[in-house]
Amino acid sequence: MKKSILFAALLCLPLCLMAGKRDYMKDPKYLLGAVPEVEGVVTFQKNFSVTDKNEQQIYNILLAYINNSLIGNAIQDKNQPYTRIISEDKENGTIVARIEEYMIFHKTFYELDRTRFRYLINANVKGQKVSLIITQISYYYNEDMDGKNGVNYKAEEWITDKVAVNKKGTKLYPRSGKFRRMTVDRTEEIFKGIMDSFTTKQGVIEN
Repeated sequence: MKKSILFAALLCLPLCLMAGKRDYMKDPKYLLGAVPEVEGVVTFQKNFSVTDKNEQQIYNILLAYINNSLIGNAIQDKNQPYTRIISEDKENGTIVARIEEYMIFHKTFYELDRTRFRYLINANVKGQKVSLIITQISYYYNEDMDGKNGVNYKAEEWITDKVAVNKKGTKLYPRSGKFRRMTVDRTEEIFKGIMDSFTTKQGVIEN
């Protein structure tokens, strides 16, 4: 009896895993409106205030996070050519950085499905208010072992409502859907990481 139950459970396991993988295809979080556009350009934004620090302190924390967590992690993945601070203006409270990092869709001992995820992050501090923008998003996918012969996709042609969500607005298309889902999740993660870098959480207020 126990063997029969175990065998039945093992038979159901692949189906459960497949169902779990499909869940996000119809998850409202990733459907219409999940990928915002500004004048036709995919643009993720986050605004918040840090009430217990001054402008200079806020700027320094932002710069440290971008250098250590975003640029530092990308450089560990050997993506130095694309990852760097483009401009840093302490007087005007602006930091602009271009980042390239790996976005992993699926990984096993035998298979690795990933893309290079490239974006521009713009941070601006005015007083105690912080504005974050992630834009100029693109992907370099299906490269060979030498990092060549891949395919370039711009976010505007690959993950927008128009091209990644079916006409009924009820599910994602399979090919572009995984890019859309991971992009939404990753931008959320970046914004959360930056906000969490301010150690006194009570002083961080979303606008």
